[in-house]
This record gives sequence, C-alpha cells and structure tokens, in this order.
Amino acid sequence: MAKRMPRFRLEYWREGDWFVGRLPQVPGVFSQGASLDELEENIRDAYQLMMDE
Repeated sequence: MAKRMPRFRLEYWREGDWFVGRLPQVPGVFSQGASLDELEENIRDAYQLMMDE
C-alpha cells in the first residue's frame, strides 16, 4: 500500500522559465519544474527522499 503524502502548503514563484517552490512547513524541501504540474511532482519526490533518509 502506497504511503500518502501529508497535505502541505506549496509556495512557488517564477525564476525565468522555471517554477521554483518549497514546502515552508518542511525545511529543506525545494524543487523546480517547467510547469506547475512538474513542480508539484518534483516537490513530492523531494519530500519523499527526505522522509526516506
């Protein structure tokens, strides 16, 4: 059974052609993506990597 990611607020902004974001409630979780959908997927991956350590 897959673990569900808790709900967090995603703060994001544009830097050139990229969307950059962070989870303010989880220090150290930052990512970027070419679209908002890609950013959300990358943030989930970054969060999961941090939790697996």
